[in-house]
Amino acid sequence: MDFNKQLLFFFSALGAFNSSLLGIYFLFFKRKNVSDLFLGGLLAVLSIRVWKSIFFYFNHGLSLFYLQVGLSACFFIGPFLYLYIKSGTGAANFKARNSYFLLLGLLFLVVTTGFMYPYEQYPMLWRGYFYKVINYQWLAFILVSGYQLRDRFRKITRTSLNYEDVWLLSVYFGVSVIWLAYFTASYTSYIMGAISFSFALYLSLLLVFHHRKKSNSDKKKKYANNKIPQQEADELLGKVSRLLEKEALYKNPNLTLPQLAKELNIRPHLLSQLLNDNLNKSFSHFINEFRVKEAIELLKSDRNLKMEVIAEMCGFNSNSTFYTAFKKVTKTTPAKYADNGPVLDS
Repeated sequence: MDFNKQLLFFFSALGAFNSSLLGIYFLFFKRKNVSDLFLGGLLAVLSIRVWKSIFFYFNHGLSLFYLQVGLSACFFIGPFLYLYIKSGTGAANFKARNSYFLLLGLLFLVVTTGFMYPYEQYPMLWRGYFYKVINYQWLAFILVSGYQLRDRFRKITRTSLNYEDVWLLSVYFGVSVIWLAYFTASYTSYIMGAISFSFALYLSLLLVFHHRKKSNSDKKKKYANNKIPQQEADELLGKVSRLLEKEALYKNPNLTLPQLAKELNIRPHLLSQLLNDNLNKSFSHFINEFRVKEAIELLKSDRNLKMEVIAEMCGFNSNSTFYTAFKKVTKTTPAKYADNGPVLDS
């Protein structure tokens, strides 16, 4: 293989390789919701289709069985795209169970057809009729998916897109470009499908990364000079304090800001802004103040309690964390406080 072909192989295989890894990640590791499964499935079948194209382009003697597997995988690209778009847009009529039935039905159809008409015995049927059916079925799902994204298309010119919108549109346009490359391969080159896949994958990732970085930057600018009004802040702080004292949530050593925000039914960034901008305190310091107050009450009520026990009862993960937080709040150690009893800083 000369240098030009090696370079062509590298760029065409680059996208397929990384897509395979991303498919595995979304299918078996991320899996936060059903959309992740559909995205993982989409990346997986795209990878199989593209790998088949790459190996066949550089080795025309490739077994016909692998050609059949590649084309069979192509039959699932459209359905996985549609299911990912529909679940990602939060369509009211979306039901995961029906989606699984659809995929199982298609799998049964593909396996049965492949068993009755294997590529090795019916090559002309696969290269002609089956190939057309697969491509037009793929196009049909692209069009239906585009209809599901109609509101997102309107947002492109009217309002700014959020992170999820950019993901959905990037995947949609990427798959559409890949379909177009394969559909016009007879006029260009068979390897264009694989190259377009690498291009579409990395362009989509670049767009998503750029948008996320820009969104984070805009949020920082937005909240830099957007301090919560004092009256609103006082009301919200009162709500936070009452909840913490009533439910004693601070005794949970693994309490996080998102968990507390969920209990308050507010957005996490609003709680973070309240603590940082209006109190000039971090979340951990804010919670530790409640824990230290609890520790003081225990020290007053029973001087025989061991510090380790007090630390655990108040929600500290370790003795060292307890001592550090106590000294930061009271300017002294627990033992010295038991003897001198200084007043907490406000």
